[in-house]
Amino acid sequence: MKIIDVPADWPADESTALAVQDALRDRLVLDEPGPEPGAGRVTGVDVAYHDDLDLVAAAAVVLDARTHTVIEQSTAVCRVAFPYVPGLLAFREIPAVLGALAALAGDPGLLVCDGYGRAHPRRFGLASHLGVVTGLPSIGVAKNPFVFSHPEPGPHRGDTAPLIADDGEEVGRALRTQDRVKPLYVSVGHRTSLDHACAHTLQLASRFRLPETTRRADRLCRDALAEAVSSVAPTESGRGV
Repeated sequence: MKIIDVPADWPADESTALAVQDALRDRLVLDEPGPEPGAGRVTGVDVAYHDDLDLVAAAAVVLDARTHTVIEQSTAVCRVAFPYVPGLLAFREIPAVLGALAALAGDPGLLVCDGYGRAHPRRFGLASHLGVVTGLPSIGVAKNPFVFSHPEPGPHRGDTAPLIADDGEEVGRALRTQDRVKPLYVSVGHRTSLDHACAHTLQLASRFRLPETTRRADRLCRDALAEAVSSVAPTESGRGV
């Protein structure tokens, strides 16, 4: 599997990345409702890492929003583009994700990211970053909360509780996608309302806790990483997978 190049002008240090993040955050669009839940296309994006080989694999899986049928899918693998810095994880992942999105033949529609949008210490997580640089509507659906506490949502599917920042802003919601299972943490990325973000998540999580977009993208990026490791590892580490 070909390993794509990280852009030559990609930020290499924390201060540069923070400046880029600040500039991109000014381009966020937060006053659009976004696509109607259950209509059009939705694309799940996710990544998997191999720390020893410094690789990250990204997957993009396009589904019909109503039927959850896979329309197309793609992957990309690149070197990890940035050191691990909390709050700046998008800079590690986005080159690979953009590579996977670029390989799609059709319109991705709404991007559903396994991560955060506005529910981020700097109000600009992966879903927001990816939405701005692609121009696509996007939402973040995370498995665990980042820094925001919340009251426990009710026990039933569709119950929510707000994620409130120190300044009082509601930056996301804890959303129960199935009765009596752990909630997910939904936030706006770009060009989508929080109400629609939660409705999309519920519609995509009709059978399981996780939305189908995340489930399928997670599986695909892991497979892509395994394929890349099998081709790279014998020459770089002297051993197989």
